[in-house]
Amino acid sequence: MTHRPPSPKGFTLIEVMVAISVMALMALMSWRGIDGMLRTQTGLQQRSDSIRTLQAGLAQWQADLDQLAELPGTPSWDWDGKVLRLTRRAALGTEAHVVAWTWRSQTTSAGGGEWQRWQSAPLHQRSDWQSAWGLASQWSQTPDDNTRAGEIDIHPLSAWQLYVHRGGSWTNPLSSDAVTADGTTTDKAPPTSGSTPPDAVRLVLTLPNGPLGSGPLTLDWVSPTFSAAKP
Repeated sequence: MTHRPPSPKGFTLIEVMVAISVMALMALMSWRGIDGMLRTQTGLQQRSDSIRTLQAGLAQWQADLDQLAELPGTPSWDWDGKVLRLTRRAALGTEAHVVAWTWRSQTTSAGGGEWQRWQSAPLHQRSDWQSAWGLASQWSQTPDDNTRAGEIDIHPLSAWQLYVHRGGSWTNPLSSDAVTADGTTTDKAPPTSGSTPPDAVRLVLTLPNGPLGSGPLTLDWVSPTFSAAKP
């Protein structure tokens, strides 16, 4: 009697196809999980970067106001409804700078505009200050390559508003009317009060939809030399 060797056993075609299908499903589920984690990580990184950028801008804003310099015969503060110009002391030494803050409409920005800061070169003479003061105004109105050299984009914004504290109450820097979304005022009051440094400044930034959410963000600054009148 002849014994035949047992035939080798293997996977059937159906078993192979089922195994491949299960592996493909597991790979797809794993990829979706990894993709979700990467998206979450990217979103958190974007939010973190946006927070740091805005915090740096707000810190610079406060530093500029803290370092207002009262130079002989020159204003340290001027608000014309569009741009805020300041004369500030340099961080080191006895030099000074002219700095300017504005909101500029930009269609490519997430909020339709950018909060921007401009700074001059160090000032050594009165003529330097006069030139820088004029350049700051020109930069806010019709910027060119010369004035844009000192420009920095701080953060996308939909709008901004400024209020000042004088005489025990908050008002618009030029009048009692509110500032419009594009930074202009709604009245024709003479800007005499706009050149006097206030006791405090209230900054209201309107954030666009983004990693930080949307809506108004308010920051109050109080002059280091301000002391409330005693009742």
